[in-house]
Amino acid sequence: MSARFWSTALVALVGLTACGGEPEENAPVPVTDPGREPEDERPTDDSTEPVVDPVTDPADPYADEVVSFTPGFGAGFGQDRFPSVVLGAPVGVGPDQGSLDVLSLGRSGSIVLRFTDTAVMDGPGVDLLVFENAFYVVTTGLNFTERGVVAVSDDGVTWHEFPCAFANAAGGYPGCAGVHTVQANPANGVSATDPAVAGGDGFDLATVGLSRARYVRIRDSGNNGYGGTSGGFDLDAVAVVNGVSLQGTTP
Repeated sequence: MSARFWSTALVALVGLTACGGEPEENAPVPVTDPGREPEDERPTDDSTEPVVDPVTDPADPYADEVVSFTPGFGAGFGQDRFPSVVLGAPVGVGPDQGSLDVLSLGRSGSIVLRFTDTAVMDGPGVDLLVFENAFYVVTTGLNFTERGVVAVSDDGVTWHEFPCAFANAAGGYPGCAGVHTVQANPANGVSATDPAVAGGDGFDLATVGLSRARYVRIRDSGNNGYGGTSGGFDLDAVAVVNGVSLQGTTP
């Protein structure tokens, strides 16, 4: 994945041009090797599933497959590297720059990701991290953000959405993804599974009353900037913080 940096001038230009535009009808983008359809992922009776041990430091904590991607108006950036651009580790470049290793969802666009070897498990504190490319703007003293609404599911059918106050700028957009900058990057040694240093935005399954999740859905809030082909929420990666191995379980 690319690790090029935004220059300050380029980031400012993107922020200025990401404005307005009439929404277009969303259309799905084909996914390379999406795996089985969500209907095939419904678990069997829990009593038949083997007992598995929790994993606090998963060997592969990143999303493994893209199940679906429905871009909205202003999407386009990153589609030439899709789906690999949203799989694997985040490529953060620090607090004052935004990564180019992202996929723009466009206005109200959405994407569904699936974990195949390690699922998210409800454990202490943050269980899942979502990485966008927010960055700090020196002139305003605030982060430039493009908010996303996160939902999780264990079967790909029943979804549990985290409350996201995407219009509450004064409160720091609580519950939304795309708010905090990203420090984790394979090249700098910063762990993408440690909420204390990784950056990104954390989510606790207990908030939505779910004990395990194998699917993550991210939807652009529809309240961001839209212009050119880099409009809306820009997804870099997702990472499991508290996980459970899926090896030996019923698919």
